[in-house]
Amino acid sequence: MNGSTKSSPRSSRISSDAVVLDTSVLYADADRSDTHHVRCRRLLERTPGPLLVPTLVVGEITYLLARRHGPHAEAVFLASLAAAELLVEHPTQRDMVRIAQLVWTYKDLPLGTVDASIVALAERLKVATIATLDRLHFSVVRPRHVAAFELVP
Repeated sequence: MNGSTKSSPRSSRISSDAVVLDTSVLYADADRSDTHHVRCRRLLERTPGPLLVPTLVVGEITYLLARRHGPHAEAVFLASLAAAELLVEHPTQRDMVRIAQLVWTYKDLPLGTVDASIVALAERLKVATIATLDRLHFSVVRPRHVAAFELVP
């Protein structure tokens, strides 16, 4: 992630321009050989609002980067968090309840914990936009705060 540094607003003041990031977009941004690299890089560089990363996504992306590209790629991603280019959001107790509900409700999909954490965070902060390459999961889920998510890129 080499985008410009984003300011670090508190969760209660997240703007309507905020975007919640899925692992797929972060991975494509980090992997220059990924077919979606350029699209995801442009999205991350040009998005004006805060770029929010659920804690569970941090765990997933750091694992994938370390396993597939080594510690350097993992460290570069972690540096983007340290520089507040991406804002890490931790789940609340209510988020954990909602995550469990979503995992159970969409068990036949299956949605999974990480994707459910993205939905729960977006609902709590009333964010309508999710940056993901996973159209299947996020187009099926019906969030509580909007009719459907806007999926980018």
